[in-house]
Amino acid sequence: MNSLKTFRELFRYNEQKGKEVEKINSKERLLAVMNQYQNLVFSICLKLTGDYFAAEDLTQDTFLSVYRHFGDFDGKNEKAWICRIATNKCYDYNQAAERRAIATAQDEMPEVSTPYIQEPLQQVLNHEILDKVSQAINNLPPPYKEVAREQYLEGHTAKEIALHLGKNIKTVQTQQLRARELLQKELRKEILVE
Repeated sequence: MNSLKTFRELFRYNEQKGKEVEKINSKERLLAVMNQYQNLVFSICLKLTGDYFAAEDLTQDTFLSVYRHFGDFDGKNEKAWICRIATNKCYDYNQAAERRAIATAQDEMPEVSTPYIQEPLQQVLNHEILDKVSQAINNLPPPYKEVAREQYLEGHTAKEIALHLGKNIKTVQTQQLRARELLQKELRKEILVE
């Protein structure tokens, strides 16, 4: 084969009998598909993941799946078939990434500490915000109240809180995550009421 043909040309079907007329080497079919759809698949993966390197890996995974399932393909609408494989790979990747996420609320809440020199208005605003956060923490149920107070008001890490309370660090991290979610709901309520 001098030039790579499109995927559809590689699967020539006898319309009367429904059988494949010409068989082409699998490697050549894969190269033809990759040359034709590589940019499209990569752009789909990049758009759905937002991560350049993950998109590269998912593009490779997509073409590996295409290669493995050549026999299952009916030869019609190859572009949609390949795009669906790429989309499913990205959905699986995103779901797995959500499961791998560790509950670390430390970076998501603003720090209470402020610069050394503040204007009076800034001092008043910081004090008001600290009071609102403190009130919201006091409204939390007991296991979350302790963890949130130590984290947000006293500035302790999950490891320090676990040692102080005598709990497993994973338990503390889970409680931090739930406390943060409850605090966000509580603070949103206050904002809407005002």
